[in-house]
Amino acid sequence: MSDDDSQQNFILGFLLALIALVIFFVLGIVLWHKNHAAAPAAMPAVAVAAAAAGPATHTTVAEVTETVTVVIPDGASIRVADGVVNFYFATGSADLAPGAAEALAAVIKGVESGRKAVVSGFHDTTGDAAINEQLAKKRAETVRDVLVGLGVPAGKVDLQRPAVTAGSGNDAQARRVEVKLVD
Repeated sequence: MSDDDSQQNFILGFLLALIALVIFFVLGIVLWHKNHAAAPAAMPAVAVAAAAAGPATHTTVAEVTETVTVVIPDGASIRVADGVVNFYFATGSADLAPGAAEALAAVIKGVESGRKAVVSGFHDTTGDAAINEQLAKKRAETVRDVLVGLGVPAGKVDLQRPAVTAGSGNDAQARRVEVKLVD
């Protein structure tokens, strides 16, 4: 009987391991779908518009009038509206929301057609003003570095300090970097 018991134990262990494997597999698929369900929505329409324009047409941010917003739970987001790409940041952070490259696609096309990208950093009015100024600059430099990393010549990207760096609107709207195309 000990051979029967060992065979039964082996079969029982094998079945339990198989059931556990199936459960983990199903949980993995559910979690993967949950995390990637928002991925198609995270690609801004600017990238779609720029890709749809094809190589013969130059799409600029000014041509994209549709408002597109990508919001990340921690407070970082990207908004493309009225020809301006706005990167919003979480409090005390210079981390960009995912989708920065896609949002900058039209800016890159505009620079390729001979225009310049102007990057300006703003901050909210909470906390120390000097720290906020430095953080606004660091955020603008981060966006500039992403543009340069995507192949835009550094000479075609101007960091401009706005006359008033404390942004208007609520604090979340004030913590932003604007990217505009100029001739």
